[in-house]
Amino acid sequence: MALNVVLYEPEIPANTGNIGRTCVATGTTLHLIKPLGFSLDEKALKRAGLDYWQHLDVRVYENFNDFLEKNPDASKKLYLATTKGHHVYSDAQYDEDAYLMFGKESAGIPEEILLDYEDQCFRIPMNPQIRSLNLSNSVAIITYEILIVYQRIQNNCSLIIRTFHKI
Repeated sequence: MALNVVLYEPEIPANTGNIGRTCVATGTTLHLIKPLGFSLDEKALKRAGLDYWQHLDVRVYENFNDFLEKNPDASKKLYLATTKGHHVYSDAQYDEDAYLMFGKESAGIPEEILLDYEDQCFRIPMNPQIRSLNLSNSVAIITYEILIVYQRIQNNCSLIIRTFHKI
C-alpha cells in the first residue's frame, strides 16, 4: 500500500512537521502544494518533525496544476478531505495508491477544486458546532483508518488462501 498525503498550501509549520512524522511512520509520501506559509528550513517545521524529517519522501509543487501534471494518475485517485464532503471518509473505497488531499488551515481546499472532484470529497464526522479539526489530527485519523482497513483485508486474504490450500 503506497498512500500519498497532499497538503494544499499549508500555513502552519508545526502541523506540516507533525504530518511529516505521520508520513514517515506509515510509509506515506507527502506532497506539498505552494505557496507554503513557511520555509522548509524553518525551525518549527523541523522541531515538529523531529529527526524523522530526513527520512520523509516529500515532494513540492508550484501549484495544483503542477501537482496534477507531475502525478498523472492522481486525478482518478484523489480523495479530498473537506467539511463540505457529502461522504464520510470511512465509507469510501480507496485505491491502493490513493492521494489524500487536505486544504490549508485557514480556508481548506478552494471551492473550484472541490466542485471538480465533488464525488471524491469526504469528511470526518464531528459535532456540527465545531468548524474543523486540527489538520495534523485529520491526516492521522484518515491515514491510519485506511491502513487498518487494508491490513484487515490482507489478513483476510491470507486466511482465505491458507484455508483454500488445506482443502
